[in-house]
Amino acid sequence: MNIVFAEPIGLTEDDRARFSKEMSTKGHSVTYFDDVPKDENELLSRVDDADVLVVSNFPVSSNVIDKAESLKFISVAFTGVDHIAQSGCKGKGIVISNAAGYSTQAVAELTIGMAIDMLRNVTPADAVTRSLGGRSGFLGRELNGKTFGILGTGAIGQRVAQLANAFGCKVIAWSRTVKAIDGIEYMDFDQVIKQSDILSIHLPLTPKTEGLIGVREFEMMKDSAIFINTARGKIVETEALVKALNKPQIAGAAVDMYEKEPPLEASHQILKAQNTLLLPHLGFATHEAIAERSVIVLDNIRAWLNGEPQNVVK
Repeated sequence: MNIVFAEPIGLTEDDRARFSKEMSTKGHSVTYFDDVPKDENELLSRVDDADVLVVSNFPVSSNVIDKAESLKFISVAFTGVDHIAQSGCKGKGIVISNAAGYSTQAVAELTIGMAIDMLRNVTPADAVTRSLGGRSGFLGRELNGKTFGILGTGAIGQRVAQLANAFGCKVIAWSRTVKAIDGIEYMDFDQVIKQSDILSIHLPLTPKTEGLIGVREFEMMKDSAIFINTARGKIVETEALVKALNKPQIAGAAVDMYEKEPPLEASHQILKAQNTLLLPHLGFATHEAIAERSVIVLDNIRAWLNGEPQNVVK
């Protein structure tokens, strides 16, 4: 089998050498690329004779799937797989495995960090201090005692709930599947929107969740509420969010995910919105998470080669 890492996923040189040697003893070859493909054509050239493809967040379109004649398995170094042409894979019998769980702690911690940053004006206060200013006008709010709303209680949503509870928050949630979880009070969708002081999104992007948060939802939120999105950008209607911030209908927003991967274009409307904390998609980006991801990705390949695929995306 020809195994191709079409973009870097954070493997160390030692990781690469050990895995290549292991695969070589079993008759497989491994190719590593040290940069992200410039475009789809470059991805096609990299995947041309691959039996196994490893990608992180680079889109793998139906065109790539159609033309990659040898492709049998994709190990995605990411939790979400909406950037993979899943229907095309199913049609050709290509198995997809993801790295679910590798960034649960990293994303959850960043979510809480973003909430505290917004409530305590950490980023604006840093800028003022560097401009030789003082603390006038920077009276903040505490996380303790706030109602922390969570949309989506998968692994990340549950971990955010645990951390929010530790800070003394009342945690309310809406999810497609209601679970019996200590410290979480489930409510219907509209009530979570209306009652939250902090509203955090932890849903996958699907046809049902795309555009889930729009004008109607922002109009229902408290004018003192903070909105946080560390999930997929397309779950939120960006224009509606910008309008809600500039009116202002809500107090602020912390965003780590957009309709496209950063860098954003200079004209992107979110850059001109008031009271925002904007990050370049780094929720997953910790040394610990990347190390865990590497383990999962390589184990997914081993399991598939042994005829016992794991973490398979249905």
